[in-house]
Amino acid sequence: MFEQDLNTYWETVVNTIQDGIMIVDKTGTIVSVNQAMENLTGYTSDDLVGNHCSVLGCDLCLNSRGHKGEKDWCRLFEIGSLYRRRCRLILKNGGYREILKNASLLRNSRGQAIGAVETFTDITEIIKKDHQIEAFRRELRSEDGFHGILGTSPLMKQVFELIKNAAQSDAPVIILGESGTGKELVANAIHAISPRKNKPFVKVNCAALNECLLESELFGHVKGAFTGAVRGRAGRFEAARGGNFFIDEIGDLPLPTQVKLLRVLEEKVIERVGDNRPIPVDVRIITATNQDLKALVENGLFREDLYYRINVI
Repeated sequence: MFEQDLNTYWETVVNTIQDGIMIVDKTGTIVSVNQAMENLTGYTSDDLVGNHCSVLGCDLCLNSRGHKGEKDWCRLFEIGSLYRRRCRLILKNGGYREILKNASLLRNSRGQAIGAVETFTDITEIIKKDHQIEAFRRELRSEDGFHGILGTSPLMKQVFELIKNAAQSDAPVIILGESGTGKELVANAIHAISPRKNKPFVKVNCAALNECLLESELFGHVKGAFTGAVRGRAGRFEAARGGNFFIDEIGDLPLPTQVKLLRVLEEKVIERVGDNRPIPVDVRIITATNQDLKALVENGLFREDLYYRINVI
């Protein structure tokens, strides 16, 4: 009666479903499978029907057997259903497929379990993609571990070593590279692993400000130093005291300001705009540029003495 009721609808409905479907009786013997199950496993219906479902080697089933009684050949008959349980099926050719398994008991009119219907969704390709994504994540975590700088090539590893070496020195360092190559990331990394890492990391972009504003940003100003200076203000050198000061696009630094920066490097003091009192500052200077500073020196646009003072590392 069980098989007769099943066969009434099986071929016309179940074979249109893309997931594998398998019907077993209460002993675990396979009663029927759909076309998708044949395609999934490589077995024909004749291969499977009449055999115990363990022929498919589902590790979920093999690892969760019940009490081996007639109704308890599998824990499914104890718990009544399975939902989206991951399983690995062994194929006819010896390979395997990763699947999601759903299963429910079939009961007769008296509520007695007479079998089960199981569906199998092939997630092998999804698992492969997950593994690829996880590999990418591990790579990114490893790269992010070096403070957000991406790269695993031998050349990038050399860059990482240079960063580590530069971080342990207190000498000025210059970072050279085209726009968009991550010069600021390198500066961040140097600060993050330097002895000054717990002190401020202050940045300024020389190309973003005109000469007057740039001097005020760098060195601060006193009240009345220029129109609009209604109160005194500390500059970024003072804000960076004890830490690292990143001066980006130093090739755009005006010549008069270059003189003041040279004094900072030589004497470790600054003067606020509009004042002549020296203020001691303890900062490590990191600079960066996308320009050819040697060419700027030759053209009189960048001081040679400053070039050699910032080009230590």
